Amino acid sequence: MAAHAEKNNKAPKVGAKEGQPLIIAKSAAEEQRLKLERLMRNPEKPAPIPDRQKEWNPRAPPEFVRDVMGSSAGAGSGEFHVYRHLRRREYQRQDFLDKLSEKQKKEQEYLDKVEQNKLEAEERTTRRRRKRDKLKQKKLIAKKAKLEAKNKKDGDAEHSSASSEEEEEEEEEREADDDAEAPSFIMGRK
Repeated sequence: MAAHAEKNNKAPKVGAKEGQPLIIAKSAAEEQRLKLERLMRNPEKPAPIPDRQKEWNPRAPPEFVRDVMGSSAGAGSGEFHVYRHLRRREYQRQDFLDKLSEKQKKEQEYLDKVEQNKLEAEERTTRRRRKRDKLKQKKLIAKKAKLEAKNKKDGDAEHSSASSEEEEEEEEEREADDDAEAPSFIMGRK
């Protein structure tokens, strides 16, 4: 008995693991938090990342069938079960191949649609770029014409100041006409 009491009174080892309290996760978020905390206790330790599971493949059909079932009478009662399993396996293989072809078809349709969307986006971009360039050219030409007109006016201002005032008023009217848009609807009328 004394030996048993001695065992329980031993001092704990230095560096021994402390007993961790058992925490039961009450939700999925809490479970994830606990797993993350456990991983972050020792960041140098590599985290286990499971490999992706392989896709199920049916067993390949046999190249040479040894037990060919005939339609002759006298087949045993166990032959039906063998036939049934072979038939089920073949149907599974055919379903798998159908699903595989459907998946490949959808992937190809998706890639075609992505390519078509890229082409349409490039086409829209080039049209808008041309439109922006055209507007820039118009503005540049208008600016040059305005500067030339101003230079002419400065030269003509010495000759006639009255005619320049009339030209300025006409130019302002033209700009006002250009800026004004025709209303697409008239308010207050039915």
